[in-house]
Amino acid sequence: MRLDMFQVDAFASKLFTGNPAAVVPLYEWLSDELMQAIAMENNLAETAFFVKRGEYYELRWFTPEYEMDLCGHATLATAYVLYEYLGYSDPVVVFETKSGRLFVERDEDGGLSMDFPAWPPHEMQVTERVAKALGARPDALYANDRDMMAVFSSREEIEALKPDFRLVSKLDCMCMICTAPGLDYDFVSRVFVPEEGIPEDPVTGSAHCALVPYWADRLGKTTLHAYQASRRGGELRCEFMGDRVRLAGKAVSYLIGTILLED
Repeated sequence: MRLDMFQVDAFASKLFTGNPAAVVPLYEWLSDELMQAIAMENNLAETAFFVKRGEYYELRWFTPEYEMDLCGHATLATAYVLYEYLGYSDPVVVFETKSGRLFVERDEDGGLSMDFPAWPPHEMQVTERVAKALGARPDALYANDRDMMAVFSSREEIEALKPDFRLVSKLDCMCMICTAPGLDYDFVSRVFVPEEGIPEDPVTGSAHCALVPYWADRLGKTTLHAYQASRRGGELRCEFMGDRVRLAGKAVSYLIGTILLED
């Protein structure tokens, strides 16, 4: 069996920035075990698999260790592959996922804009456990049903963080989001997901489902420019729309190949 595979740098305007994702088009679903094995072999933050179902596409995402419930950069990469290589030309791509229906459309500047659910976080007490895991005490701590978000005062504090990933993996969250105001950007962030086999995620679309509602409320504005300050780095144009968020960015092709599987 042969499967096409595309590797795309998402939330990037040039190669070797943003967040790399593999995209594998399918005619029918493979077994969960085989998709997980392919994701482990790719050893990227996410491998996306999709199957066309009439007017929409079923979409699933796998880290090297687990299946994810939501992934922004691999959704952006999948839409990019559909438009650039697979002849898709409708204004909007509709994906059916574990987080409900997601919508991606092409922007006039050649970027892609995603319509995702908003996951506003609630404030909680800063704990010694979190401070020890991050190696620094945040000014405030927030959480939603999936992720935890530590708020700091400056981009310099975010960039200086050296978390203990063993301790971060034991926190009661999937993503440990760290964020602060930016100078050239409305806010900056870094995201750590060691429990899912991703010590630091380069650019995390799903984390912005919590970041955007928080910063929109704090800054009193609905349109935001964000930067994820990982080693690779990535920019997002964001909009808060009440119960939804819009996340926009560009993508760049890195690799087109073939997966060779035993029959």
